[in-house]
Amino acid sequence: MSQSHANLPAPTSYGGYGELTAQIRSLGFLRHRPWSYAATFAVVMTGLVLVVAAMVHWQHSWWLLLFAPVLGVIATQLGFLGHDVGHLQVTRKPTQSRVLGLIDGNLMGGLSYGWWVTKHNAHHAHPNDLESDPDVRAGALVFDSRQAGERRGLAAWTTRHQAALFFPFLLGEAVNLHVASIRRLYQPGLRLRVPETLLIALHFVGYVALLVTTLTWPQALLFVAIHKGVQGLYLGCSFAPNHKGMPMLDAEQAADPLLRQVLTSRNIRGGPFIDVALGGLNYQIEHHLFPSMPRANLRHAQPVVQQFCLDRGIPYVECSVIASYTVAVRHLHDVGAALRQN
Repeated sequence: MSQSHANLPAPTSYGGYGELTAQIRSLGFLRHRPWSYAATFAVVMTGLVLVVAAMVHWQHSWWLLLFAPVLGVIATQLGFLGHDVGHLQVTRKPTQSRVLGLIDGNLMGGLSYGWWVTKHNAHHAHPNDLESDPDVRAGALVFDSRQAGERRGLAAWTTRHQAALFFPFLLGEAVNLHVASIRRLYQPGLRLRVPETLLIALHFVGYVALLVTTLTWPQALLFVAIHKGVQGLYLGCSFAPNHKGMPMLDAEQAADPLLRQVLTSRNIRGGPFIDVALGGLNYQIEHHLFPSMPRANLRHAQPVVQQFCLDRGIPYVECSVIASYTVAVRHLHDVGAALRQN
């Protein structure tokens, strides 16, 4: 059963999460697979080393700008690895995961691992909940007509045109994540504030040092703009299809752990290339049901989960990449409709 829009029929069954979990566990899909992550990390790090080596070798060449989008892709793939570390997919030991997360997120990515884990856990606990899910709170974009009605001035103009502005806004998403991370370092309640701060500082010192020693200032500015623009667009295009345009749940549905995750999530079809390109996030339903399931097992669990939902009359949404973006952008357009009538 596959659908590509958010106008879903009401589920005919409630409950069943425990039964599905037992089935998934019996098939071995929750066993961790650290070597699959070691291989992925090795490939990503090899790409990073080659880019840095090329920049050092061909200093001050305008051709080096061609490596900026490559670095954007590498940075995003590192982000996918940090995401999996944060969900205890790589190792079940919290201390080891924290160390890996600080290395991947703070040192390699320039992002606060502690800030991201807290924010992302809240998203997983309450997907598409306007009050509790930080990913759908009103910001540059709004995702519900009630949020749109509260906008004034420039914010209202942005909401009126947010469908057209969606992809341009994504170009700034990587910078936005860096800014949010740095702001979190100065706020109370962050665990491991000192190591997080030092590692983020090391990241930016190393990044700036690479740029100023291998590029002229005009080249460096263009390199940063391309690198961060591609990274932000890639990250946004990886996250946007997963929940945008999916339903907001009533209290009864939100209380059911199976429905809460399945009804608010959307899978993306596409095969092995999409699996790699989206870091396994194309199996969003399975990932939300079993966040600690290793990425390599998601494609094996997918038909089991889909059949389980089909047997119980639970809508299971799966569509192509293009269809998912179409639904997400149409939803943004619809949310701003009332403001366009004023």
